[in-house]
Amino acid sequence: MLRNGAAARSVPIAVFCLALVATRCAAADDAGRLAFTPVGDSRVAARKPAGPPASERPPRRAPPKAPPTSKTHVSSVWANEGGDKIAKEELRATKSPAAVLSSTWDGKAVRLFGARNEVLGFALILEAATGTARAVSVTMSSLVGPGNATLRSKSVTDDGVFDWVQRPVELFYVRYLAIRGLSKGMYDGYDERHVPKRLRRPFTGAGFAKGTWEARPDHDKRYPDILVPIEAVPSFDVPVGESQMVWVDVYLPKGTPAGEWRATLTVREGAELVREVPVRVDVRDFELPDTPSAQTMLYFSVENVNRRYLGKKELAPTSLEASMAKVIRDRHFQMAHRHRIALIDHGMSQVDMPAPEWWPRLDGTLFTAKNLYDGPGVGVGNGVYSIGTYGSWSWKNQGEAAMQAHAVAWETWFKQNSPQTERFLYLIDEADAYGQIQTWCQWIDAAPAPGNALKALATVPLPNAVAKSPALDIAAARVTVGVREVWQGAADAFQKTTGKRLFLYNGNRPATGTFATEDDGVALRVLAWTQWKKQIARWFFWEGTYYDNFQGGTGETDVFEQAQTFGGSSGKSDELGETGWNYSNGDGVLFYPGTDLVFPRNSYRLGGPLASLRLKLWRRGIQDADYLALASKKNAKATDAIVKQMIPKVLWEYSVDDKTDPTWVRTDISWSTKPDDWEAARKALANLIEGQAP
Repeated sequence: MLRNGAAARSVPIAVFCLALVATRCAAADDAGRLAFTPVGDSRVAARKPAGPPASERPPRRAPPKAPPTSKTHVSSVWANEGGDKIAKEELRATKSPAAVLSSTWDGKAVRLFGARNEVLGFALILEAATGTARAVSVTMSSLVGPGNATLRSKSVTDDGVFDWVQRPVELFYVRYLAIRGLSKGMYDGYDERHVPKRLRRPFTGAGFAKGTWEARPDHDKRYPDILVPIEAVPSFDVPVGESQMVWVDVYLPKGTPAGEWRATLTVREGAELVREVPVRVDVRDFELPDTPSAQTMLYFSVENVNRRYLGKKELAPTSLEASMAKVIRDRHFQMAHRHRIALIDHGMSQVDMPAPEWWPRLDGTLFTAKNLYDGPGVGVGNGVYSIGTYGSWSWKNQGEAAMQAHAVAWETWFKQNSPQTERFLYLIDEADAYGQIQTWCQWIDAAPAPGNALKALATVPLPNAVAKSPALDIAAARVTVGVREVWQGAADAFQKTTGKRLFLYNGNRPATGTFATEDDGVALRVLAWTQWKKQIARWFFWEGTYYDNFQGGTGETDVFEQAQTFGGSSGKSDELGETGWNYSNGDGVLFYPGTDLVFPRNSYRLGGPLASLRLKLWRRGIQDADYLALASKKNAKATDAIVKQMIPKVLWEYSVDDKTDPTWVRTDISWSTKPDDWEAARKALANLIEGQAP
C-alpha cells in the first residue's frame, strides 16, 4: 500500500467537486473558454454547445412527446450479444425474424449468463421500417432473483453517470460512424481474406479479389461505436429505414445469489408502449477475480484530454481548470478499471516518483465507493506504471551515473510505497537502436540496489530483442505473422528466462483481431484468447485518446463524425475507398470525449469519457480469459481443447509464405466470427469451472 501523501488521498472526487462550487464541467462561454457554471444557473441554456448533428441529436432531457397517432413506427425489437455489429442501415429482423435468433435472443426474451463480479453486455436493436419512430425511450427495471433478492440501479443525471455505486445496470444510446475506407494499418490488402468478412470483395483461391469499393457489402455503412449514457439522451428518433442500438451493461456484484434473475426492458414511442422485453440472467455459481488474468496497458494523452474538455493542452498547475482536469483524468481511470483495463500516461514528474494524483490509482483507493466507484476490482490498484512512456524520460543523454541514480530513486519509491505495481522504464519506441538498448539495460543492471531491480521495456521485434538486446527485461513486440520456429523459439527463450516479460501490442489480421471500428465484433475477444493461448504477460494498445492525428498530418479529428482517426488521407481508391498512408478507422480512440470544445456541436457537456463499443468487446474477451484461467485449474486438458478449437492458429503459428521476406502469408483467419460459437465456448468453460464433465 502507498504510505506517502495520506492527506491528499483522503479527499474523494465527490467532495473535491463540491469544493469547486458544484460546477458543471465544460460549458463553454462565447469565446470558447471553459465556463464553470453553478448548477441551477438559468444562464446555462444560453451557453450550451449546439450538441450532436441533427441526424443523431435527440432532444436532451426533454419528456417524451406522443406521436400524432397511436400507431408506432418501431417495426422490430430484438437483441444480440454485441459480437455481430448491426449497421445503422440494417433492418435484419424486419426482413426475417428468424435471421436474428441466437443464444442471446430467442425471439421473445434476452437470455444471458455470467459469473459474480462479471459485467455482461448486450445490444437491444430497434428497427423503423415504415416510418420515423419519434421520441423513443428505453428503460430497464430492477433485476429480481432468488428469494426476491434485487439488483436496483439508482437514477442519476449529468455527471452522476460517473458514480457507479448502486448502479449495476447502465444503458447507452449508441452513435454510429460511416466506414468510408478500409483500415490499411490493421490488415494488408494483398489477401482479401485478411479483410473483415462484411467488407470483403468477391475473391477466389488464395484471396485474389476483384471488384471496386462498392463491391464490398458494408461499404459506406454506419457502424456502431460511440456509447452515450442514456441519461444524456433519454429519448431519440429512429429514422425510417434505419435501426438504432441501445447498449446495456449488467454488473453482477460479488455475493449475487446463483440462479435466474429477471428484469424487463420497456420500449416506448412517445406515450405509446411499443414492447416489453423480458431479460433473463442465469448467474453461475463462481466468481471472476478482481485482478484480470489477461493483463493490459492502454496509453491516454493528458494533452488531448485537456484540449477537448478544457480548451487548451497546457494548464496552470494551481488553476481551477487543472483541478477539474484531474477529476476528468481520474474518471478515465475508473472507466478503464470497470472494463478491466489498466491505463498509463507519460509517467514523468519533477521528481523520481509518480505524481501525487497517481497514488490513489496505484493503491486502489480511487476504485472504491468513497470515490464513487463500484464494479470489478474494488480497492485493487491500477497494476502498472510506465516511466517515460515512448522514451520521454529526460536523462537519456546524461550517462551511466545519471541512469543509475534515477533507477535507484524510482525503484526505492516503488519498493517503499507500491511494491505490488509492475513498473518499468520505457526506453525507446519502435527503433532499431539495439546497441543503445543493450547499453542502457546494462547500466541499470549495474546500479546499486534497489535500482538494479528496475525493469526496462522497449518496443522491438521479439527475435531481435533476444538476439541483439539480451539484457532487455520487457520486450513489447508488435502483433504480426513471422517465421514460426524463429518467433516461437524467441518467445520460449524470453518467457522461460527469470525476470523477463513478453508484451504484445496493437492488433493485425490475420495474426489476431484488431481494434479497427469495422473489424468483426468478435475481434477483440479473439485478441484476449490469443493472449491466453500464447501466455502474453500484458497486451498494450498504443493510445485510447488520439484525438489529434498529428502523425497523419490531418490535425484535430471530429471523432463523432469521422471514423478515420489515424494515418493520411490522399483520396479515394477504387478498391479501398478513402485511403492514405496507414489510413485506419478507430485506431488510437477507445474513449470519446464527454465534452468537446474543439467540435462543440458534438459536446454532451459531461465531465468524463464516453466508452466505445470496442472497449466493451475487449472487456468481454478479458473476462473470457478469466474463464479460461479458472477452467484450466479444474481441467487443463479440456480447457486447452476448447482454446485449440476456437483459435487454431494465431500470431506466428501461421508462419509465412516466403522466409526471405517474412512479412506476409496468404491465409484465411482461423477463428469463427459467429458470436454463438464464442458463447458456446464460454458456457463450456463455465461448466468446467463448476465441475461438470467436458
